[in-house]
Amino acid sequence: MTTYNVLTLFPDMFTSVCGSSIWARAISAGLISVNTTDIRDYATDKHRRADDYPLGGGAGMVMKPEPVDACFRDIMSRSEAPSINVYMSPGGKPLTHGLVTRLASYRTVNILCGHYEGVDARVLKRHIDLEISIGDYVLTGGELAAMVLIDAIIRHIDGVLGNDESASGESFANGLLEYPQYTRPAVWDGEAVPEVLLSGHHANIAAYRRQESLRETARRRPDLLQKARLTKKDIEFITRRDSLNP
Repeated sequence: MTTYNVLTLFPDMFTSVCGSSIWARAISAGLISVNTTDIRDYATDKHRRADDYPLGGGAGMVMKPEPVDACFRDIMSRSEAPSINVYMSPGGKPLTHGLVTRLASYRTVNILCGHYEGVDARVLKRHIDLEISIGDYVLTGGELAAMVLIDAIIRHIDGVLGNDESASGESFANGLLEYPQYTRPAVWDGEAVPEVLLSGHHANIAAYRRQESLRETARRRPDLLQKARLTKKDIEFITRRDSLNP
């Protein structure tokens, strides 16, 4: 079982997502465990205060080091190795497919969700192994970012998706965007799905999907082609002037 421990000021935010869809099935099957811990429970004053004014002045509040430190120490004493401590931050390392697959190898991922103006830098220095950003923008807190991180990771855990091929065929899994998907009916509102998908010829379908993946990547994210592992046939396809037109 892979365990995700979320250190947060708002544990109730995770109730719905843990009881829905893939998360709920994975938890019920014993494949993952998602535990939320209220950082306020580790505050030492009667008001359970977890934040204070920023030293040096400025707007907002900063999460105090004492409750965060105590919370981490408690969580880490129960973390199964290999484990990693993550802080969700707009200044962190961008979340990519490669980073997601790396994090999927850990048995325990402890995720700190910041709030207000952030967390005291001293406690981050003491406990955090990796800061992660889900984009160049700022959220109210790290909880939504933590949900994105967990959702991305658990898709790579054996048994979570039901079909192990599901994750391997998705966008970025092979360095390219995913090919377009179709389902029944074969003809909808006068528009038919590509005939090759109805042929039952697996090799032809695979070749078609590869070309569509290349076409989508060249059109939407051409930067990915520079890093993707392309065959000679792939290169010939994307360099043909007419091949990238639908």
